[in-house]
Amino acid sequence: MILSPDELRSLVEFRHATPHELLGMHPLGDGSGVVVRALVPGATRIAIHPTHEKKLPSFTLERVSAAGLFEGISRAVARVYAYDLVVTDANGQTSRTRDPYSFLPTLGEHDLFLFGKGDERRIYEKLGAHCRELDGVTGVSFAVWAPNAQRVSVVGDFNGWDGRRHPLRRLGASGVWEIFIPGIRPGAHYKFEIRDLYGALALKTDPYGFFFETAPKNAALVWSAPPFAWSDAAWLAQRRARDPLKSPLSIYEVHLGSWRKRSVAESFSYRELAGPLIDYVRKLGFTHVEFLPVAEHAYYPSWGYQVTGFYAPTSRYGTPEDFQYLVNELHTAGIGVIVDWVPAHFPRDDWALARFDGTALYEHEDPRQGAHPDWGTLVFNFGRREVCNFLIANALFWCDRFHVDGLRVDAVASMLYLDYSRREGEWVPNRHGGRENLEAIEFLKQFNHLVHTEFPGVVTIAEESTAWPQVTRPPYLGGLGFSFKWNMGWMHDTLGYFQRDPIYRQYHQNDLTFAMLYQYHENFILPLSHDEVVHGKGSLLGKMPGDDWQRFANLRCLLAYQWLFPGKPLLFMGGEFGQRGEWDANAALDWALLDTDTYSRGTQQLVADLNRLYRESPALWEGDYDSRGFQWIDCADSESSVLSFVRRALDPGGERVVILNLTPVPRSCYRIGLPHGGFWRERLNTDATEYGGSGVGNLGGVAAEPVPWHGQPCSAEFTLPPLGVLVFQPSPGADG
Repeated sequence: MILSPDELRSLVEFRHATPHELLGMHPLGDGSGVVVRALVPGATRIAIHPTHEKKLPSFTLERVSAAGLFEGISRAVARVYAYDLVVTDANGQTSRTRDPYSFLPTLGEHDLFLFGKGDERRIYEKLGAHCRELDGVTGVSFAVWAPNAQRVSVVGDFNGWDGRRHPLRRLGASGVWEIFIPGIRPGAHYKFEIRDLYGALALKTDPYGFFFETAPKNAALVWSAPPFAWSDAAWLAQRRARDPLKSPLSIYEVHLGSWRKRSVAESFSYRELAGPLIDYVRKLGFTHVEFLPVAEHAYYPSWGYQVTGFYAPTSRYGTPEDFQYLVNELHTAGIGVIVDWVPAHFPRDDWALARFDGTALYEHEDPRQGAHPDWGTLVFNFGRREVCNFLIANALFWCDRFHVDGLRVDAVASMLYLDYSRREGEWVPNRHGGRENLEAIEFLKQFNHLVHTEFPGVVTIAEESTAWPQVTRPPYLGGLGFSFKWNMGWMHDTLGYFQRDPIYRQYHQNDLTFAMLYQYHENFILPLSHDEVVHGKGSLLGKMPGDDWQRFANLRCLLAYQWLFPGKPLLFMGGEFGQRGEWDANAALDWALLDTDTYSRGTQQLVADLNRLYRESPALWEGDYDSRGFQWIDCADSESSVLSFVRRALDPGGERVVILNLTPVPRSCYRIGLPHGGFWRERLNTDATEYGGSGVGNLGGVAAEPVPWHGQPCSAEFTLPPLGVLVFQPSPGADG
């Protein structure tokens, strides 16, 4: 034996950081031959046989340690060659395979340099588990970042989950560990066994795993499939050419597990959902769906917001290819796909990212920086380049591998502020003594820049609940670079208003008008999201006051106001037909209401008609973020709770006049100013009988008179239905 005592101990105690330096075949220092070492616990005999050059020597290794370390020397050849290990175990069973410790690293120095720099945008093609063919041998390369580990092994059903069999090598100072193991096939289950600085062992799932066992199991699966046969090239081409700010965008927010269900206990798969979801979304006219997080999550009641597998669509509903199928089918049907993305935090599960190599690797060590007190989760360390690389590459991954059209970033406010939901003394100021998370700010800027430059047309959406400036302005102007921001102020004010008994609304009209004071500070989406129909908040319908007729009338007003106000509308599933109960992620929506409840059917029809009107009316979307696109006609009649405004396209013509009567009192001969003369056709009336209303209206329209009113050159007398919203457009040939 030519190993030193220290080398021997490091191998047999399974703590050598670079086992490839000692295991495998190596030329002897004096050039007189080669030495081969193999560490195979449980082996009784190991022989070496050449793989390609059959004339080269075969020889047997000798056991040098009871731990399963074998060594042999051949003087017949002085160079390294390809060989197989022929291993006999204690039962006399023999296996033959290429030696995992005979292969060069599958990551190069440039890969590691870019990763350390935080700029390896396709790091998911390098780290994790990848099926490869090296030197004519098929197998899987494993690589993982664990810079503070003493030893890393890959364990799985291919090696009896034995961490002694396949220790990885550490690649220099990068903190990346790697090995190529011949013979492993797609579908194999695996984890990483990590020995930390203190000698403790932990089993960890692959941060870059593409597919996982269905929860509560959590092993990753080696996943390799033929490239998906996408047929959405036309969709992607038009996406690149479209300006999302000046295009119609109405979003149907969906939780995949509870939209529809196969049974009480079982959800539909991605492929099973494709048909009915597409039919439904097309019927209602939404331009996009937004999925609550589809990335793997162990805890179903988190709705996907506690991600444990950032690079894997959840296996609850099928394979990655199944999710690709769903996206592709939506695209070919002309429907965009937005997914919720969660870089703000991750759960404490000890088998996932938390203290991954025994240290606070992805998170901060200091709980004042590294933990969310509200959610019991951990905060990513945005000051660490490898962590930022992990997250930004993940965002690009969803755009690249799954063709998503948008990423809605959850809980942005928690990323921006160091004192988010923390009391005095529970947070650490930045280097300037402030409360801003400077590293997270730079991360968000970089994320937005790369998504928008590498995938033109893909939108990024911030759920940001504070007054942080320039969320949707480009980084070169000092902004964060998001395409859109959820207008949480509009949502809170609007729901607060509609929850009030109409008799008191006259004192709160500013709740509906205040949003226009800041409308053009950001590019807003108007959300009525899942957050507003859970945790005891009741359904949208349940928030509305009055008897059943008034509740539905109020809901119709709310939805119409959302679609007609400047900003892109987003509605959570169930709101479109007046789901009566609070959303339950364990149960399907109450679809039976559409068979039994005329009000529900009417509300659903209204949403379809709103979307139709919206999509065909540039006035309702082209100028959402341009002050030319909106003008109050009258917002001062608080006593009557009546508001009126004009929506305009950026080119002349095509106005839409919107009138809201937000009390149950019908009003006749109510004069409202109009931008010009001619006949104004009634395009929409939320009080129409087909929606469940009383049918009060204007018999198809009104003729404008040359009577100045409300600062407009013309006006007309309108009949305003109770709890109703009206939309008028000029007839062709009307005076412009």
